Amino acid sequence: MNTFQLTRRSALRLGVALPAASMLPIGARAQAAWPSKSIRLVVPFAPGGSSEIVARAAASEMTKLLGQSVYVDSKPGGAGNVAMVDVARAEDQHTLVLGHIGTIAVNPFIFAKLPYDPDKAFQPISLLSKVPSLYVVRNDLPAKNLTEFIALAKAKPGTLNYGSAGNGSAGHLAFEYLKMVSNTFLLHVPYRGTGPQLTDLMGGRVDAAAVGAPAVIGFIKAGKLRCIATGTSQRLVQLPDVPTVAEQGFPGFEMTQWYGLLAPASLPQAHADKLSAAAAQAMKEPAAQKLLESEAAIPVGSTAAEFARFIETEKKRWKPVIERAKIKPD
Repeated sequence: MNTFQLTRRSALRLGVALPAASMLPIGARAQAAWPSKSIRLVVPFAPGGSSEIVARAAASEMTKLLGQSVYVDSKPGGAGNVAMVDVARAEDQHTLVLGHIGTIAVNPFIFAKLPYDPDKAFQPISLLSKVPSLYVVRNDLPAKNLTEFIALAKAKPGTLNYGSAGNGSAGHLAFEYLKMVSNTFLLHVPYRGTGPQLTDLMGGRVDAAAVGAPAVIGFIKAGKLRCIATGTSQRLVQLPDVPTVAEQGFPGFEMTQWYGLLAPASLPQAHADKLSAAAAQAMKEPAAQKLLESEAAIPVGSTAAEFARFIETEKKRWKPVIERAKIKPD
């Protein structure tokens, strides 16, 4: 007879009702107590971009659902690899990373060798949000729409440039994709994050950029930047007067960024399942949906299996684009 059985039988003889948690086996009680401390959500990019907005929306609601604080820790560098290595090696069972199109679907194809195994070091938790890419230009650029921008680029090949949050970032991919379909040539200026890139764009030091809607829509509405096209298949409710890339001569064109939670592969399955359920529910909470939709982001909240399948689809989609654009790390 084990200790649990003895305790339970003794309690029953005495007519004492045990709390439900104490009637679980010791191993199950320990598992039920997880998370036992704050959870660190590592964001691989500098503050000020779409990644931070999505991360904070998820963290706020997951804190309520998990009963422990989920806090955002921005850790930029190495096209996201610095953060990915940090989390891959984390052994505290309370560390997550915000994965996105660049770190998951691009880096495996632009780096000859990564300091971690992208297929074995992590386990998918949930796809959190999809974010439309908006093509924006500095206000004094003489191009009111995408058609005029492309004409300007073709009239002076190589004189226009565009910024991105870094090599292999979603913005880099978005503009390379546009360059390919429009047969234009622009110089790429990589930055260490979306924030610095937007500062220089509004300051007139770069000409254009493709940026996730949450990070830039406020500047567009304030008149600090001009949006010449959206990467969505349909016009955005938040920018009804801005046509899509597809409407401006490129049928079928679509470019959205996406963000999801990843955990170290060493995280026990029961903990991963708990995180997946909390993340999916967080994206359904009214506060998170209101925040993301106000920024033109699309809340998702998927199962781990759905996110895993989505990742594989995205890898197949972007591999030929990367090879054709010859994207290389810094």
